[in-house]
Amino acid sequence: MEKFLYIALFSPLIATLFSALFAFSKPLKFIGFLNSTLILISMISSFYLFSYIYENDFAIEIFLFDWITIGNLDLSFSFNLDHVSVVMLLVVTIVSTMVHFYSIWYMEDDIGFNRFFSYLSLFVFSMLVLILADNFAVLFIGWEGVGVCSYLLIGFYYKKIKASKASNEAFIVNRFGDMGLMIAMFLIYWNIGSLNFDIVFKTISYLDNFTVLLIGISLFVAAMGKSAQFPLHTWLANAMEGPTPVSALIHAATMVTAGVYLIIRCNEIYFLIPNLSFIIACLGSFVAIFAASIALVNNDLKRIIAYSTLSQLGYMFAAVGVGAYSIALFHLFTHAFFKSALFLGAGNVMHATNGNLDIRKMGNLYPKMKATAIIMIISSLALSGIFPLAGFFSKDKILESVYNQNYLILYITLVITAFLTAFYSFRLIMRVFFVKANYDEKNSNIHEAKSLAIFSILPLLFLTIISGWSSKYFEEFVTRLLPAFTINLNHEQIWILILIASFTSIFGILFAILKYKNSQTKEENIGIIKNILLKEYFIPKIYKAFIVKPYYRFSVLLNRYIEIKLIDNTIDKIGYFAYNLGAKLRPIQSGNLSTSLRLMIFGLLSALLFIIVLLVY
Repeated sequence: MEKFLYIALFSPLIATLFSALFAFSKPLKFIGFLNSTLILISMISSFYLFSYIYENDFAIEIFLFDWITIGNLDLSFSFNLDHVSVVMLLVVTIVSTMVHFYSIWYMEDDIGFNRFFSYLSLFVFSMLVLILADNFAVLFIGWEGVGVCSYLLIGFYYKKIKASKASNEAFIVNRFGDMGLMIAMFLIYWNIGSLNFDIVFKTISYLDNFTVLLIGISLFVAAMGKSAQFPLHTWLANAMEGPTPVSALIHAATMVTAGVYLIIRCNEIYFLIPNLSFIIACLGSFVAIFAASIALVNNDLKRIIAYSTLSQLGYMFAAVGVGAYSIALFHLFTHAFFKSALFLGAGNVMHATNGNLDIRKMGNLYPKMKATAIIMIISSLALSGIFPLAGFFSKDKILESVYNQNYLILYITLVITAFLTAFYSFRLIMRVFFVKANYDEKNSNIHEAKSLAIFSILPLLFLTIISGWSSKYFEEFVTRLLPAFTINLNHEQIWILILIASFTSIFGILFAILKYKNSQTKEENIGIIKNILLKEYFIPKIYKAFIVKPYYRFSVLLNRYIEIKLIDNTIDKIGYFAYNLGAKLRPIQSGNLSTSLRLMIFGLLSALLFIIVLLVY
């Protein structure tokens, strides 16, 4: 059985290395098909591994080699496939396979076609290392790997200043999260003497509460960086500068899900620190409504969907904060399918409109892009939590779990967020597909995506429709490893909560349809609140004014007075001294035998004199 795990894990790496050989060659379409086929093989292996674990109910471990052995630190490069990691394995490989096949069409005219597939497959491999790791050190390798790959892919169009800045921002902001993970690893090793998950989770309860709290905070900081939680959230929307398939992969299966996965994996730690868990739930609820409010007024097609991801991540963190780890994982599972389908549908729109992302300059695309419209409508319905689509089941479970813990304010916040989600999702749908066109329709070249792109999205759409129905079986499967979360509500209460959430979302959809049904694409005047939302609560400006600019000025001072005047001058003077000393001593290297003998005698006498002085004193 281990061989299937090797296949699932290393197929993306083989794809990466092979396509890297042709990275600077002219675009070769077979590279795209080869990479996609290898990712498909990884996906098929993942399904087989899932069925095996489901039937046999035990984990699969593989040992590659002894890695670090220093003192009592004994780390191996090994992997573990259990009930949680196999779910993540399925999510990553399914979404990645479809994104790879989709990218063959989307990137076919790009000069960096081969390089793109090398990066994309490496992204998948890094994420697989992260989720399959059986210790924090191997997880850290995958953690850094997805960070590097996100940098390469967000800045894929590196000649564009905005893309370069966005990739730098993502990389730098995530360094704060990485620092948190490193601190947590240090604290764990210092107090437990091991970084292996099984040893850490078995012995963590023996540590004092303050140490466990520090470890939990450090791990959460790491999760905040990767999953773009406030205040480390600014990079996520700017990451839209990368190609659209990258956005689909980052937002659905890799990178941002890593933070949620880390908290779920470390649930034994957070069980011991309920106060911190409550703070996580509060922050998640805040981020959910915070991101949704920004998406309400945004006019950039991809950024609206990006903020919806940030909002849904808030739901997931709210769930883990109340201890509903299996429910958070279920929402991660369902969200991956409808969010990737939504992003790829947006890619179709962007491709058809020659790269336009402003929804105010679209409209009436439905007659020419019916397949894409249907894909995005179904995905948006799932995002809004409409029955019988996947989002209905997972989002309602989160609302029930929060209400079950008597966190009424958090529950109301998430219900309001559900309304906002439904509204901005169908604001996007109406403006893109149904309002009056705000462009020259006669001279436009609006076209539907090719069959390869549509067929790549259909499996994701199918899972968007049916995956929610697996709720009962999913929970039964993952709670073999994760703690079960009991909802102590009677059927009447549950039905009331379902009706509240459903009618809230339906009202949001109807409100958006009625508001934009006969609307022109021209925006109304910007009020104070709308301006605040358009400026993203001025947070980017605040960061720039109070962090970026002072840090830049401080760096300039360090460069001018420390680097140049102190360090450079000191090194230069040492060099000049050596050079001048050499110039003064150069005459003694005349090659004259008499001079050399006299110098030898002088050196011998000096050495003897030195020895005598030492002996006397």
